Amino acid sequence: MPESFPALLARIRACRICEARLPLGPRPVVQASPSARLLIVSQAPGRKVHATGIPFNDPSGDTLRDWLGVDAATFYDAARIAIVPMGLCFPGTGKNGDLPPRPECAPQWHPRLLPRLRHVQLTLVIGQYAQAGLLGTPRGTRLTDTVQAWRTHLQQHRRLPLPHPSPRNRLWLTRNPWFAAELLPELRLQVAKALRG
Repeated sequence: MPESFPALLARIRACRICEARLPLGPRPVVQASPSARLLIVSQAPGRKVHATGIPFNDPSGDTLRDWLGVDAATFYDAARIAIVPMGLCFPGTGKNGDLPPRPECAPQWHPRLLPRLRHVQLTLVIGQYAQAGLLGTPRGTRLTDTVQAWRTHLQQHRRLPLPHPSPRNRLWLTRNPWFAAELLPELRLQVAKALRG
């Protein structure tokens, strides 16, 4: 008999495979339900998310919810939106911000979890680490190239690559006005369509 979905989530949340390499210890942060229609694959939780255990419970989350055109109640409804980072635990801080997601995490849990999200209509792939892990070779050599090819990813795979909504990316957003002018309206349309079913 296959493992129940709640049992799988419990195993994921109890994961300790990279405990020795995590400065604040393990605290896997994931939101998922078999009924979810929108999947958000991001990089890894930040320090504030680690402290609360709530995904995107920080300024990045405020920006992301604005981009998607959804309120907090919708965003945190696991029956509608799944949030599965490449690394489920806060990886620590480096010279230029948070460290990359731990490489052990996605190979351990994505193959067990993502195929069970059978009702997903749209996947948002946020940041370069998520794009490298989920999009593979079809992505561009730079994050900007990958995000600019959003129409191709949407048409071929129902995936939308996005920059990270971190306040650190304000300069990128200023330099790429097409993101707000072209991609954000389509993103909100596609998110609404996916959630409507």
